[in-house]
Amino acid sequence: MTIVWIILGIILGLIVLLLILAAMQPNQFRVERSMEMKAPPGRIMEVLTDFRRWMDWSPWEELDPNMSRTHSGSEKGVGAKYAWEGNNKVGQGKMEIKEVVPDKKVVIDLEFIKPFAAKNQGIYELEPVAGGTKLVWGMVGNNSFAGKIFCMMMNMDKMIGKDFEKGLSKMKALVEKNV
Repeated sequence: MTIVWIILGIILGLIVLLLILAAMQPNQFRVERSMEMKAPPGRIMEVLTDFRRWMDWSPWEELDPNMSRTHSGSEKGVGAKYAWEGNNKVGQGKMEIKEVVPDKKVVIDLEFIKPFAAKNQGIYELEPVAGGTKLVWGMVGNNSFAGKIFCMMMNMDKMIGKDFEKGLSKMKALVEKNV
């Protein structure tokens, strides 16, 4: 009988340790990637602020060719809205452009509905560089306690960062056409 209590004590101790480590995780996460493009900021802004053009560069658009998309609100820029629903690779969610600083910045509220609920913010910053523009793509969000536990097991930067890199490469090819 004592061996059972010892095993239960070890298991309980490991659970408590996991909870303590999770509580120590950051309250926010940030994933960020950047790429230089031989294109003026205005050309990049045209694509970023028009959700109808996201099919041309978003790394997630190709994961479900049958994904349903809904555009509403403004045609582009502040107030433009985009909702999607697709297979388990793309899930369901919606976005709205909240801020546009011409040739400098686009801020998007991003809400995931499925396969998990989360509210994050996408931030696109444009910086002039010799011969073009550096586009910085970032996503920030708050970590709930469950999110902190998830982040201990899965690295958000590695998980999403490769998608950002793919999207930036596609954006680069798109905006550098006929420069």
